Amino acid sequence: MAAELGLTVRWAGSEDVAAAVGPRTAVVTLSHVDYRTAAITDLAAVTRLVHERGGLVVWDLCHSVGSIPVELDAAEADFAVGCTYKFLNAGPGAPAFLYVNARHHETFGQPITGWMGAADTFGMAAEYVPAPGIRRALSGTPPVLGMVGVREGVALLAEAGIDRVRAKAVALGRWVIALADAWLVPLGFTVASPREDDRRGGHVTLRHPDAERLSRVLIEHGVLIDFRRPDGIRIGLSPLTTGFAEVRRAMDRIRELAG
Repeated sequence: MAAELGLTVRWAGSEDVAAAVGPRTAVVTLSHVDYRTAAITDLAAVTRLVHERGGLVVWDLCHSVGSIPVELDAAEADFAVGCTYKFLNAGPGAPAFLYVNARHHETFGQPITGWMGAADTFGMAAEYVPAPGIRRALSGTPPVLGMVGVREGVALLAEAGIDRVRAKAVALGRWVIALADAWLVPLGFTVASPREDDRRGGHVTLRHPDAERLSRVLIEHGVLIDFRRPDGIRIGLSPLTTGFAEVRRAMDRIRELAG
């Protein structure tokens, strides 16, 4: 998009936003929860700062939605995108989602237009006229089977309640960090995720100099983690499906295989 419009992309971490944005900033896009470390960005504060400089904000919610409370309307965020296969429990192949603040509904453009987003879905008019409201974000036929997974996953989350889910995610994260300090730090691991509960999302990343090889060994022995370059081993903690005893067994197995 930047190349097509003759704009410049400037890379910056969440801590660099204040220095990076200015009166010529068009849009800032950031991950709410960092996919490597699980560090949480202050969504409301960053949104407010960017708006003060005249820009818009697009939030990536892939590692926060379904794991921590997200209040886009309250923060007056502009746009957000995310996936449903992680903490929304919809599984592989589940569709992504888009959030557009209501104040933008009648003015935002959908570049990939299709019949489902037209004002008259079955009119098959010669010219495309977008539907009013958020429906203009649709393009082609929805992936029905994938959306069934989303419906059931979101219903399960709603039944549990995001505050209870968050409380368990925090507790699971503490458990991983405590076990890592006791068992894995002496073996050359370090904790890469924030130790403060209010700054950590729903996973914990451990660093190890030989993480890439060790990750393959762990997966081969039934400990299903993610490797993140250059040296990160990410332990996912989906609260609705992960138990404390399971986490302990996994950490014990890591200790055994890395020892």
